[in-house]
Amino acid sequence: MTAHHPAAPGRPHRLDVLLATGGLCTGVLLWVLDLHGGPPLFGLPASLTLVALAVTAVAELLRRTAPLAALALAVPALALDVCTGTLVATVLMFTDVLYAAVLYGSPAAARRIPVYTVLVTVLATVTTAAAWPDPQVVLIGIGIAMVTMAPAWTGVITRDHRDAAQTARLRAEQTALLAEMDRTQAIVGERARMARELHDLVANHLSAIAIHTTAAQTIDDPSATRAALAVIRENSVQGLAEMRRLIGLLRDPEATTGEEPAATPTLDGLEALVEQARANGAASGLTFALDDARRPDGPDDGKPPAPVALAAYRIVQESLTNALKHAAPGEVLVRLAHAPGGALTVAVRSPHGDRPGPRAPGSGAGLVGMRERIALLGGEFEAGPAGGPDGRVWLVRAALPATGEEEQR
Repeated sequence: MTAHHPAAPGRPHRLDVLLATGGLCTGVLLWVLDLHGGPPLFGLPASLTLVALAVTAVAELLRRTAPLAALALAVPALALDVCTGTLVATVLMFTDVLYAAVLYGSPAAARRIPVYTVLVTVLATVTTAAAWPDPQVVLIGIGIAMVTMAPAWTGVITRDHRDAAQTARLRAEQTALLAEMDRTQAIVGERARMARELHDLVANHLSAIAIHTTAAQTIDDPSATRAALAVIRENSVQGLAEMRRLIGLLRDPEATTGEEPAATPTLDGLEALVEQARANGAASGLTFALDDARRPDGPDDGKPPAPVALAAYRIVQESLTNALKHAAPGEVLVRLAHAPGGALTVAVRSPHGDRPGPRAPGSGAGLVGMRERIALLGGEFEAGPAGGPDGRVWLVRAALPATGEEEQR
């Protein structure tokens, strides 16, 4: 059902103008033809019927813009019409004004007016029965109810249907808005996840390529240049293979090819990751070591859930990449252990300070990605300079829960 909207204040709706004009013309025609409902009462002149008709027509003009004011005009006009002969057109316009007062009036008026019509109907019927004890009083009571109660309660029913339709429409709009917000959040979340994966897959190889390319350009040593070019080629091939795998997963998550690595890295691949960092960082005076202190009898026999394992792997991968870019010569230590509460802790300690030779630029996106991964799992993360046994070090430490938040969902 279409909701009815009041016209601008002081400007009657065109339909109301048609109703008022039609009712006025019809009433004048009935008066000219002497088609009254009865004789005038209390010695009043019959011409006053036209006054009641005109006032009711004015009330009809205000039925939508000022419904309560229209009803205030129509009630005495109806009383005057009944006392001066009763024109059907006036009675019909009154019922429409009463209906409009309930439909377009305030919520309080819509609640009270129907109750008042019941009281008026009962009171008028009882009064008439007391003054004129005749069986026809029942018909008079029914006629009064048709003029008062019927339009008022019809307005209540119509208003309830209108409000229900508006509520349903608002609920549908809210549902559509929430669905759009969920879709937008899902897209943003997926884009952030893809950005983290893309950065973690490619940054390590590109950093090694940048460092060794700079070394090959600045070091005038054929053997060192050949070694740098070998590292560059190895990282280029591996980076290209990982990019192809990622693109394949994006196009078809269920597609697999026989010789491609698993889609989700595990902690079993950390040794290979450290070995690759060893080869890439040899020219920069960096050594790499892995200390896996996880308890064999820990949660899940030392094998955390897939989201936790992937986050730990990516943290180590990004930390090793940052060490290749910025760490001073020395040892980079990767340590995994189980905290007393069963959480998996990952710590990467690298020398902090100025380093000679070429270094790759950094953007800070790696630290942001690591923080996002840990936040999604409900863990703790810290990164920054710290004191160590050999002087100042850069420490990256993460505590990952035994069960990832994503898995719980």
